[in-house]
Amino acid sequence: MEFQDVVRRRRMVRKFTDEPVSEESVQRIMRNAVRGPSAGFSQGQGFLVLRGESLKKFSEMFEWWSGEDAKTAPLVVIPFSAKKVYLDRYAEPDKAEAGLTEDRWPVPYWDIDTGMASLLILQTAVDEGLGAVFFGTDRDTWPQLREAFGVPEMYTPIGVIAIGHSAEEGISEGASPLRRRRKDLDEMVRWDQWA
Repeated sequence: MEFQDVVRRRRMVRKFTDEPVSEESVQRIMRNAVRGPSAGFSQGQGFLVLRGESLKKFSEMFEWWSGEDAKTAPLVVIPFSAKKVYLDRYAEPDKAEAGLTEDRWPVPYWDIDTGMASLLILQTAVDEGLGAVFFGTDRDTWPQLREAFGVPEMYTPIGVIAIGHSAEEGISEGASPLRRRRKDLDEMVRWDQWA
């Protein structure tokens, strides 16, 4: 598939068939996820891939994770960011002169880089002929999530991505694009000066 087709076709899919995602697709999705940008090449992301029994356990434990439709996805990826990895990296001799101590980071690149990796997951799913949806987590359940799946404390889940073969034609029922129009390019992009 051409890259422009991947970009145009990417949307949040909330209903999935019961067809499994091939191991080749899973491997390609995850290989691409770790190729995203990383400040200082810190590589402070982690990904928890759930399928089969681990996905069943996750679904039974956490009712917040999505509506009933998305729970039919045969594959879930939870992307995690690790601030400590970035802080440690920028304390190393080749980066220390940047002065990016914890209070000096202009924005949390550990979360931004993990968000970029998540977009690579969503785009690779499209390229594999699959559907996917990204949604948030319930912060109060993070300790339970970490304990249940052995995730170290330093990793923060930035969301959950459900992946599978789409059971939808077009945009999901009730999805925002059905109620809101896509803004025109010039409403969002300023050329040479903001105003």
